[in-house]
Amino acid sequence: MKVRVALAGLALLGLTCVAQAQTYGPQDEGRRFNDGTVVRCHKEEVRKNTSDPNRVTGTVAGAVVGGLLGNQIGGGNGKKLATVGGAVAGGATGRYVQGQHQQNSGDRVVQTVCERTR
Repeated sequence: MKVRVALAGLALLGLTCVAQAQTYGPQDEGRRFNDGTVVRCHKEEVRKNTSDPNRVTGTVAGAVVGGLLGNQIGGGNGKKLATVGGAVAGGATGRYVQGQHQQNSGDRVVQTVCERTR
């Protein structure tokens, strides 16, 4: 019984310590601590409210369209090569276009992140 109470107490103490983690903001930049660490801040791009963060939709759509267009060119092995080349180029273009759209529509934001470093 005493062991269970002691374990429960330790678990509660552990949760309390985790819940009280220190966060730092831009106002703390340059703050020094006794252990030699300093608060440093940097800008970081974060994704916000995006349903396709890896831009799969744009990549796949571009690859399909590029492959179809490439298939219209040449004949024989040249046609196969044009189809593959069109799919690769279309996929890269589709990914780029979707990324630009997400950035312009506010799906990506830049925020300041501050942390203790040596």
